[in-house]
Amino acid sequence: MTIITSVEELKAIYDGVSEASLAKVTKTLTTEYRQIIEASPFVAFSTVGPEGLDCSPRGDLGGAVRIQDDATLLLPDWRGNNRIDSLINIVRDPRVALMFLVPGSNTAMRVNGRAVISVEPALLESFEMDGRHPRSVTIITINEVYFQCARALMRAELWNPEHFVDPKSLPTPGTLLKAAKADFDKDTYDREWPERAAKTMW
Repeated sequence: MTIITSVEELKAIYDGVSEASLAKVTKTLTTEYRQIIEASPFVAFSTVGPEGLDCSPRGDLGGAVRIQDDATLLLPDWRGNNRIDSLINIVRDPRVALMFLVPGSNTAMRVNGRAVISVEPALLESFEMDGRHPRSVTIITINEVYFQCARALMRAELWNPEHFVDPKSLPTPGTLLKAAKADFDKDTYDREWPERAAKTMW
């Protein structure tokens, strides 16, 4: 197996970067970049810590993040599994990366920046949903923002319903848990999960 071991070797097998690939990078949100991020209900949120990298799905029908200003995004931490891997990473290393997707669009938005975690009561209260508040809000300062080449989403035909996978053909969450822990009660977990999730969405 031939392994690339230097930047020079790597660049030698790729064409040069196009003007558009460089011109699209900005330090703050443009009006157009803001429109796409505001339309996005889903973001993949990446962090880094001493143990390695972590990538967490975040989503909200009202928009995955709130735009505070052209250089700042606010990401509420809604109910999850309480592993808080992303948050633990941020308090030790503020570097973060986000990729926003908009259903039906092949344009993905990428943000690289630095983050802090706030528990300011007024900020938490501003995100109220169904009488509940996030336990923290991640404040992201943008270092660079740009849109991603659409080819990956086009190749995947991500939004083509003809290629949607029937969830029934995939292992259930309970089955996945039982594969990791042999004595896990997968049937009870799968039976109770939909109602439990509906009651603890926020």
